[in-house]
Amino acid sequence: MRVVALAGGVGGAKLAAGLQEALPAGELAVVVNTADDFELWGLHISPDLDTVMYTLAGIANPETGWGIRGDTFSTLEMLGRYGEDTWFLLGDRDMATHVLRTARLREGGTPTEVAADLAGALGVPGRLLPMCDERVSTVVKTPEGALEFQEYFVRRGQRDEVLAVSFRGIEGARPTAAVREALAAAELIVLCPSNPVVSIGPILEVPGMREAIGAARAPKVAVSPIVGGRALKGPADRMMISLGYEASARGVARLYRGLVEGMVIDQTDSDERSDIEGLGMEVLVTDAVMRDAADRVRLAREVLRFGEGLRG
Repeated sequence: MRVVALAGGVGGAKLAAGLQEALPAGELAVVVNTADDFELWGLHISPDLDTVMYTLAGIANPETGWGIRGDTFSTLEMLGRYGEDTWFLLGDRDMATHVLRTARLREGGTPTEVAADLAGALGVPGRLLPMCDERVSTVVKTPEGALEFQEYFVRRGQRDEVLAVSFRGIEGARPTAAVREALAAAELIVLCPSNPVVSIGPILEVPGMREAIGAARAPKVAVSPIVGGRALKGPADRMMISLGYEASARGVARLYRGLVEGMVIDQTDSDERSDIEGLGMEVLVTDAVMRDAADRVRLAREVLRFGEGLRG
């Protein structure tokens, strides 16, 4: 089964890893949010893309879900000695990724080409696809003013109330040919349990992306990142509430209404099943929490079976 997963962040990376394990090599393509990309010390950093890449390569830090397992921070420590504010943690091996990405982009490579080269070098068997090749940046409106996404998310520790979210440059972005081809050939499209506002949201906001997904013959399934009214990781629940959405599996389903035919929710939220079905979706109720590698593969296989059942 050829599968396209839309992902961003740790939760999305975990399910993508489960799908990679459950599928034959090369059958998975992951379309990743790049609206949280930014520049630091002249380097082009792609946090979501790298989190997914490191996870699929089996080298992600298991304690954080991001960064590289066993990485050191000598470069960052030296930057601190020079008086730099080292608020964004970049490990030494992680830094190599950013150095090489930046160099290849400056040489004229596209983000899609560079991502393919880096992922291939790390042994990722499937395709890692940036959502677009154009530069898009998430901007978060807060009571303190507009903040770049990493300023809000990392430097300020997500403590600000989110009043609005916008994606600077999105109007000039388009799905790449690689993304369009993957969607057209897909037999299942999965929206991973990533933040629906700032991880999946930017992907869907790329002009032409929803249309490309809608035109695909494959069934579309979303996995809720909200369990029992709380985000499994990150600020998705607080962000949804401050933006006027319901922080629940039902609230996530409403955001994806008209786009997906199937919704996967945790057994904790089984009482929301009928409401979600009322939105025109089939619902799979299961243990949707991925505590370890075995959980990732189990959930991935359940999602694949659920999606296959929707194909008829």
